[in-house]
Amino acid sequence: MTDERYLRLLSEKFPNAQRVITELINLHAILSLPKGTEHFVSDLHGSSSAFIHMIKNASGVVRRKVDEVYGYAMDEEEKRALCALIYYPDERIEYEKSVQEDLNEWYKRRLSQTIEIARAVTIKYSRSKVHKLLPPEYAYIIGELLHETNLEQHDRNTYYNAVIDAIIETGCADQLLIAISYLIHSLTIDTLHVVGDIFDRGPGAPKILDVLSTVRDFDIQWGNHDIEWMGAMTGNLALLATVLRVSIRYANIETLEEGYGINLLPLANFAMTVYGDDPCTIWQTKDFENNPRLTRSAQLMAKMHKAISIIQFKLEGQTVRRHPEWQMDDRAVLDKIDYKAHTITLNGVTYPLTDTNLPTIDPANPYELSQYEQDLMNQLWRSFRKSEKMQRHLRLLYEHGSLYLVRNGFLLYHAAIPLNADGSFTEADVCGQRVAGKALMDRTDAIIRQAYYGAGEEKANALDYLLYLWEGAHSPLYNKDKMTTFERYFIADKTPHEEKKGAYFSLADDEKICEKILAEFGLDPATGRIVNGHVPVRTIKGETPMRANGKRFVIDGGFSKPYQEKTGIAGYTLIYNSHGIQLVEHESFESREQAVLSGSDIMNRTLLQDFSGKRMRIKDTDKGKELLEQISYLEQLLTMYRNGSLRER
Repeated sequence: MTDERYLRLLSEKFPNAQRVITELINLHAILSLPKGTEHFVSDLHGSSSAFIHMIKNASGVVRRKVDEVYGYAMDEEEKRALCALIYYPDERIEYEKSVQEDLNEWYKRRLSQTIEIARAVTIKYSRSKVHKLLPPEYAYIIGELLHETNLEQHDRNTYYNAVIDAIIETGCADQLLIAISYLIHSLTIDTLHVVGDIFDRGPGAPKILDVLSTVRDFDIQWGNHDIEWMGAMTGNLALLATVLRVSIRYANIETLEEGYGINLLPLANFAMTVYGDDPCTIWQTKDFENNPRLTRSAQLMAKMHKAISIIQFKLEGQTVRRHPEWQMDDRAVLDKIDYKAHTITLNGVTYPLTDTNLPTIDPANPYELSQYEQDLMNQLWRSFRKSEKMQRHLRLLYEHGSLYLVRNGFLLYHAAIPLNADGSFTEADVCGQRVAGKALMDRTDAIIRQAYYGAGEEKANALDYLLYLWEGAHSPLYNKDKMTTFERYFIADKTPHEEKKGAYFSLADDEKICEKILAEFGLDPATGRIVNGHVPVRTIKGETPMRANGKRFVIDGGFSKPYQEKTGIAGYTLIYNSHGIQLVEHESFESREQAVLSGSDIMNRTLLQDFSGKRMRIKDTDKGKELLEQISYLEQLLTMYRNGSLRER
C-alpha cells in the first residue's frame, strides 16, 4: 500500500507511459557516466584567500587540464595567463584591457582557449547537466561552442569562427569569458566536503561561508571550532564568551567586527572601567605587532582579553555545575582559588597565581556574574542575534552540516570516535542516553540540532551540551581529558597545562582499529576509508597524512598560516574522481592580486595516486544506488500504465 501511494504521487510528475520511458532512458544514461569528482579539505581556520583560490583552481586540476589540452604547444607564461583568466575572469579581463594592443585578437584567442578547457572538463557530463549550469542568456551560444555540429570540418571551423566574431562585435566577450570560467569552476569540483573547522585563527570565515553558499554541491562535517561558534550564535553564553576571548587572543576581531558587524565597544568600555589601572601584562594579544589591521591599542586589547576571559570562566563554571553527569568538576576552577593567599589548588597541588587582580569575582559566589557583566553579556548576545549574516551562516551550517558523513565508501568526521585503551568504543552519557560508537555520533548529531531547532528544557540542555562538545573528555570533537585554558593563563608551572589526548589518536593509526570503525558505520572494512582533520600533520617532522596502511587520511595540513610553522606546508586536498584517489599537498598562497596580475598559483605536489584501472561510473556510487531505486519505481509505474491499473493523462 505504501508503494502504491508513492507510485500514485510519482504519476503526478510522470503522467503517462511516454514520460516514464523518457525518464528511464535518461536515468540509465546517467548511470553510465563517469563518477563526479569529490574534493575533501579540512581545517580552513578562516584562510579565505587560500580557500577561494583552491576552489577556483580545483587544487591544481584546472592547470593539469591546461597542460593536457595544450602540452608543449603553449609556453609557461601563456599557460599562467590563461589560468589566471579562468580563476579570476573579472579582474584579469580588466587588467588585459589596460595592456593589450589588439584587444579583439586577445578575445578571439582566449574565447577559443577557454572553450577548449571547458570542453575537456564537461566531456564526462550530460548535456542537460551542463546546460542547467549556464546562465540562461548565454546558454545557447556556449552550447553551440562546446558541442560538435554535424557540419564538415571546414564548415565547422567557419561556423565556429563566425560565432566568436559575432560575440566580440556585439560586445559580449567579457560576459562569455566570465560565464565559461564559472562553468569550469562548477564542473572541476562536483562535490566539496569540508571536514571541519572553518572558524578561528584567520579572519575569513564569513567569506568562506559566503563562497560555500555558491558551490553547487557541498557538505560540512562540524569541527570543534565550528561548534564553538555555532553555540555562540545559538545563545550559549559560555561559548559566546569563548568566541570573543579566542578572537581577541589571536588578534582576529576582524571576523566579529567586519565579518559580522558585532559591536565590541560595550566590551571595551567594560574593560576600561574595571581594569583601567591594571597593566594586564599576561593578557597581551598574540602577534599583535604583526597585525596592522588592529586599530585598538595593545593595552586596551589586553584589558578586553582579561575581562571576557574572567566572564568565560564564570559561565563555564555555572554550566559545569548544572551538569554533574559530565564529570567536569575540575573545570569549575574559580572556587578552588584561595583569594587571600592568591593561590589555586588543583589535584592536591597548590600553585601561585600569575595575576591576582580579580575585582569582579566574589569569593563567596565566584561563578556569579556582576550586574554589569550580566548586562554586558545580554548586550553582546543581542548583537549576535541581530547580525543577519551571522544567522544566515548559522542556518547554512545546520542545513549543510553534520557530525559525520558516509559517502561512496568514505567515512568523514573531524576529530575522533571515542575509544577505550583496549580499542573498544567508549560508552558515554549524551543528554541522558548511554551510547557508544555510531550510536554516540548519531545521538550527538541529534543533540546539536536540538540546540537550534528544539524548544524548552530540551533545547536548554542541548545548548549547554555544546560546551561539553567544545571541551569534554568524551566529545568526538575534542576527546582530551581536559581543556586547560585557565591553567595556561594563571599558572606559570607548565605541569598542569598538559591535555592528554584520548586513546583514539594513537589507536586509529592501527589498520585493524580503522576496519572496526568502518564496520561500525556499515562500510566494507576491506575497501572503506576514513578522512579526518583536527590534528595538524607535521610534515617537517616526518609525519604523513596517510595512516593505518592507507585506511585513514588526516588532511589537516595547515591551510591557516599560524599552523604552517608546525606543518611545513599549506594544506591538503584529497581528490576522488572516476579514476581513483589523489592526495595533493599545497604550498603557501601569495595573494589574489599576484594571481591576477602575474598568474601566480598555489604550487601543488601529488603525494598519492591510487588508480584502480577500472573507471568508476555513477552506477557504482551512492547516487547510483538512489537512481537504481528510482528506476525500479518508474518501471513499476510503467507496468501500472500498461496493465491499466493506473490511467494515463
